[in-house]
Amino acid sequence: MPQFAANLTMMFNEVPFPERFAAAARAGFSAVEFLFPYDYPPQQVAGWLRENGLAVVLFNLPPGDWAVGERGLASLPGREAEFRAGVERGLAYALELGVPRVHMMAGLPPAGADPQQLHAIYLDNLRHAAGVFAEHGIDVLIEPINGRDMPGYFLQSQAQAHALREASGAPNVKVQMDFYHAQIVEGDLASTFKKYAGAIGHVQIASVPERHEPDDGEVNYPYLFRLLDELGYTGWVGCEYRPRGRTEDGLGWLAAARS
Repeated sequence: MPQFAANLTMMFNEVPFPERFAAAARAGFSAVEFLFPYDYPPQQVAGWLRENGLAVVLFNLPPGDWAVGERGLASLPGREAEFRAGVERGLAYALELGVPRVHMMAGLPPAGADPQQLHAIYLDNLRHAAGVFAEHGIDVLIEPINGRDMPGYFLQSQAQAHALREASGAPNVKVQMDFYHAQIVEGDLASTFKKYAGAIGHVQIASVPERHEPDDGEVNYPYLFRLLDELGYTGWVGCEYRPRGRTEDGLGWLAAARS
């Protein structure tokens, strides 16, 4: 059975973020992930983890100005210095929280930007981040995100992500495969996972098309969970979905997966 981590940005929204750690622990999770920890001092977040016996397995590097619609800086021309400052800030949190991997968001490039320039900027930033985190044994993940939910996002397919991973030349660069995004963009989830399994550092799940619990919609998650076991996947599966109602009331799928 895969290891499941609760995504505290999307789950347990019935309570404020600091209280979601305890809620996840009560629901039977031993690990969590979240988009960003930066609204709180790292020592405070570390305390919530310790108090509830939780590990954090993933969070994102600073994305720029999220409130105005920025979704990462890694591919944006002229933002290199800000990106590198974000790497340092993310590293400080990663070391305090003991996270083994961080996600580097690619961003929404300006309309009309030169694709070759964007590719070069992204690759340079990826190599920089990988080098910084490699010194501390931390992986840098890159994740394709579907263009329906995030129009114009630089990184949209597993093939593109793995090509960039290979071009980086950094062994601590892995690809994050969110089955929700991958199904919308390209489908063929089982074959795609089999093809790239050795270089996938994290998996995330949600129903398609609604992004709710993984017990409805067009993706056969029980089959995929068995496949992960058969292929020897030892990473985490992040539950990055929007509960249909109260989070605890929708965890029947988790009990079934663990049975």
